[in-house]
Amino acid sequence: MAEKSILVEQDGPVAILTINRPETLNALDVPTLLEMEAALSRLEKDDTVHVIVFTGAGERAFVAGGDIADLNSREGLAHYEEFAEVIHRVFRRIEACDKPTIAAVNGWALGGGTELILALDIRILSEKAQLGLPEITLGLFPGAGGTQRIIRQIPLCRAKEIMFTGDRISAAEAVSLGLANEVVPAEELMSRVREIAGKIASKSPLVLKLLKRGLLHGADMPLSAALPYEQGLIGLVLDSADAHEGCSAFLEKRPAVFKGK
Repeated sequence: MAEKSILVEQDGPVAILTINRPETLNALDVPTLLEMEAALSRLEKDDTVHVIVFTGAGERAFVAGGDIADLNSREGLAHYEEFAEVIHRVFRRIEACDKPTIAAVNGWALGGGTELILALDIRILSEKAQLGLPEITLGLFPGAGGTQRIIRQIPLCRAKEIMFTGDRISAAEAVSLGLANEVVPAEELMSRVREIAGKIASKSPLVLKLLKRGLLHGADMPLSAALPYEQGLIGLVLDSADAHEGCSAFLEKRPAVFKGK
């Protein structure tokens, strides 16, 4: 039996989703994306999972990009209807996931790898990590949401330089640009990610869900619409048991115990 392209393990409230194609540097193809989508659906429905970590198998790559041989086998319409349709849908589902997501970037994250990172909430990089959108060197450009997400996350002139040249970005430069949160030694990557994930997982899953929705949808609204949207969401939060548990715990000088209700 062929080994699965997506592996999932759970450590308490933290799930770790590993892209498991080290022989191709974890390149993304349609079967892998469909496996990823199915795994994400299961984790979204599992109330015991509060945070989802994405990483890559092996020591060399997080995701080295799309499967170039697969891409080269397609013409435009077939690509649009098959690979592009799937990768756009899956990355948007990841971006819109109600549960916080963390990228544990253990190595190269090129092309589709960087595009996946752009859809994740928090990005922790190994010092060995390299990011980049090198599609231009193949006569292509980023087509999995990368052109649109990167210009919303870093200065436009730097986003254009990255896409026009296809140059790689070091882990330290990615942090300085605002593409990632921090860089850690390679041997400390997963322990640091688990530390952050555990801290987030201790918070109210209900409040995290509503907060994520406010950030995701509010970012696409004018301020005049986003502010009343936020007002409505915080009203919902104050109807939750978790909000009152948190306030009561503060007043009583004890740790809060959130139940997601």
